[in-house]
Amino acid sequence: MSREPLLHIVLFQPEIPPNTGNIGRTCVAVGAKLWLIRPLGFSLDEQQLRRAGLDYWPHLDYEVVESWSEIVQRLPGRTVWCIENPAARTVWEASFTPGDILLFGRETNGLPASLVEQYRSHTLQFPMHAEVRSLNLANTVCAVAYEAVRQFGGLTAN
Repeated sequence: MSREPLLHIVLFQPEIPPNTGNIGRTCVAVGAKLWLIRPLGFSLDEQQLRRAGLDYWPHLDYEVVESWSEIVQRLPGRTVWCIENPAARTVWEASFTPGDILLFGRETNGLPASLVEQYRSHTLQFPMHAEVRSLNLANTVCAVAYEAVRQFGGLTAN
């Protein structure tokens, strides 16, 4: 991709191929770069992943890395927003800027406690009724990415 990504969307050890495929589609739609931290719960060649991403996957700016520290090293000085439930602040209380990192955890158990603690002041959630433990990862990424882009006016309709 020739232009600087509007956002950096990071999936910490994603497990479900269709979620990652749909998140890839969202990244293409908003001009974000997708970072996948190993281990992955699937192969990037899996038919499910490609089907979920449809014909958007070849247009996706993405990298697979070994660790969170690799991303921190490669993207120094960026604001990191952890999206995790529970959190003291909601997504609507954040002030997003172009180039921010949006960090999302595994589908089954979220982000490691050490990362949430490290970024406690930048950990956000969506408010929801107590009957719902969490939202689908792909839906959450899409909602947060579009809220961020809405805040800084990064997109216009075609």
